[in-house]
Amino acid sequence: MIVGIGVDIVDVERFARHLERTPALEERLFVESERGRPVRSLAVRFAAKEALIKVLGDAPGFRWHDIRVDSDDHGKPTLRVTGRLREELDARGVTAMHLSLSHDKGMACAFVVAESDVAPAAHAVVAA
Repeated sequence: MIVGIGVDIVDVERFARHLERTPALEERLFVESERGRPVRSLAVRFAAKEALIKVLGDAPGFRWHDIRVDSDDHGKPTLRVTGRLREELDARGVTAMHLSLSHDKGMACAFVVAESDVAPAAHAVVAA
């Protein structure tokens, strides 16, 4: 059962300008294993983090370091979530997340689907 979806797109050149103007931004947004990558790779990782936040609709108290974008042994991107965000995902019954990343012609895009093994409680239907 799909719990939520999120998508985000980032202009890579604009993102690069933000990183140049604010050098501490890379450290604030990315964990150590994500840093030092080419700007298009950082931009698509930022898009993934934003897409995950959109899955939840809101995530008060989250930290950027609570979300890490990794790749599995086959190069498939994965999300590693800790802290407040992990608690929120657990509270919503999220048992799996799927991540797709793409970058082309100066744009970086990420799409996240969150799933649960548990169907939501039945909702009453109100007749008009």
